[in-house]
Amino acid sequence: MEIHQLRYFVAVAEEGSFSQAAQREHVSQPSLSQQIQKLEGELNQQLFDRLPRSVVLTEAGRCFLEYARKILTGIADARRCVESLEHEVAGRLSVGVIPSIALYVLPKLIGSFQRAYPKVTFEMFEDTTDKLAQRLEDGTLDVALASTCEETPTLARRSLGREPLLMLLPEHHRLGRRKSIKWSELASEKFLLLHQVHCLSIQVRELLAANHLKPELVLQGAQLVTIARMVAAGLGVTVVPQMMVETEFVRGCVAVPFARPVPTRELTLLRNPLRAESRAAAAFREEAAAAFPG
Repeated sequence: MEIHQLRYFVAVAEEGSFSQAAQREHVSQPSLSQQIQKLEGELNQQLFDRLPRSVVLTEAGRCFLEYARKILTGIADARRCVESLEHEVAGRLSVGVIPSIALYVLPKLIGSFQRAYPKVTFEMFEDTTDKLAQRLEDGTLDVALASTCEETPTLARRSLGREPLLMLLPEHHRLGRRKSIKWSELASEKFLLLHQVHCLSIQVRELLAANHLKPELVLQGAQLVTIARMVAAGLGVTVVPQMMVETEFVRGCVAVPFARPVPTRELTLLRNPLRAESRAAAAFREEAAAAFPG
C-alpha cells in the first residue's frame, strides 16, 4: 500500500470521478485507475462501484475512507513537524550529565536555555561517564556533560574549559585559614572520596598518587553534598570542584585553593558524531560553551 494510492483513492471518493480526481492529482486517468485497482487488489475488496456517469463508494470503500484520511492527515502533520524543526529550535532534547556537574550547573544552564528556546522539552539522565557514553552510543542521549573521557568513533568530545579543584576542610581545620595548600601538607589527613566509578574520584586518586600520597580512606560515597557534610562533621577532608563551592554552601566547611600548579579537571560536552545533530542539540552545545569557564 503506497501513500500516493491513498491520495488517489481519497481524491476519487471526494470528486466522484476518476477523470476529475486525475486532474486534481496531476496524473493521467489511466495511471490513477491502475493504482486504484492495485489498491483494491491488495485489500481484496472493491472500493468503488463504477457506474456509467459516476463513481460511488462501496461499503468497504466507506470504511476505508475514514482510515485513509487519518493516515494522510498524520503524514501531513508529521511533515509539518519535521519541516518546522528546520526553521526553529524545538522538540525533545535528551541530556546526560555526571553527578559532580549536575547539581551545580544544570539549574542555571537549563533555565537560561528554556528562556531562549521555550519550545524545547528536556529529558535528563544523571549517571557516571561510562553509562552516559553507552547511552550516547545507543542513541538514547543527544548530548552529555562530563569530565575526563576519551574520543571514540561514536563519541566526539568538545572541551568546555578547565575548572580548578579545591581542598574542602572542616571549618576549624589547622589548614583552614591558609591562602593555599600544598599536597605535601596533606600526608596525615584522612580522605573522603566518591566511589571509583565517578570520574572525579579517579582524578583525585591520580593526583594523590602523582604527589606520592597514600592517605587513609575512611569513607566512599555517591554524592559530593553528602561527603561535604561528613567533612563538616570532622570525619576527614576531600577535594571538590570549584563550581560546588560557588553554588553549594555547606555549613561547617571551608574551601582552600591548592598552591601552584593548581589541579584542574577538564569539562567536556559529548555527542555521537554518527547521529544527525538537531537544532536543539546544536543550540544547547553553544549555550553550554558560554556557561562554562573558558
